[in-house]
Amino acid sequence: MSIALSKGGAKKGAREIDLVNPLTWEFSGFSQNGEDGIIDVLLSQLVNKNYYFIEIGSADGVQNNSSWLVLVEQYNGLMIEGSSRLADRAKRLIINHSIGVECLNMYVNSENIQELKSKALHINPDVFSLDIDGVDYYVAKAIMDAGFRPKIFVVEYNSVYGPDRSMTIPYRHDFVFSNAHSTQLYYGVSISAWRKLFTNHGYKFIAVDRQGVNAFFVDPTCFNSEFLSKLKSPEFIENAYQLKKFKGAHEKQFKLVADQQYVTI
Repeated sequence: MSIALSKGGAKKGAREIDLVNPLTWEFSGFSQNGEDGIIDVLLSQLVNKNYYFIEIGSADGVQNNSSWLVLVEQYNGLMIEGSSRLADRAKRLIINHSIGVECLNMYVNSENIQELKSKALHINPDVFSLDIDGVDYYVAKAIMDAGFRPKIFVVEYNSVYGPDRSMTIPYRHDFVFSNAHSTQLYYGVSISAWRKLFTNHGYKFIAVDRQGVNAFFVDPTCFNSEFLSKLKSPEFIENAYQLKKFKGAHEKQFKLVADQQYVTI
């Protein structure tokens, strides 16, 4: 934990932030990629804050999108993790540092969003992060349909679908991406499908991170319109890990899973 804090602090201080270019915002303390930095800048532009987050897929508390908020920014919130082993570790690491954080062992799907809602202190958290490597589209839709209105919403996209295909996998409440296909490319949501969903709910697309993993959306009513109007954001970046592993971009990768079932959004 101390290494993550030191690393994040050094990287945060070394940034030369251009508010027009989200790629300059990135740094990683606890996040896997540059999410800590993008969230940091977006929070600095929020009109009002309640200092509350919800993260589904918070892992062990060492590698996620909310630990920086808890340990550095003194946020309260919900860390939710489906693995009991990882959730227990997060409790040991995080609870000692914040009495306002709950670490729940809960496997979230479309059917239990009301249970999630009953556990949340705020349904308009400053930050909502969703990372379950599977039926994320259906869970995000259920979250917003249930009345949640996060100010900043962070989701993972799967670059295997490319920038234009608007698609996701069929819903299964027990989907596990590591078992779904031998390539582990069959999971998640395309960036185009995410943009359609969030646009339909009144959100604005902000950016994807430079590693091609996360997409960021905001409720525009919570931000200064001048800040949002000036952004020059990358709309699609290849997943760096998948690009390296398969020695080719999304066109080559998609051929490996093209025969699987999909839902067009």
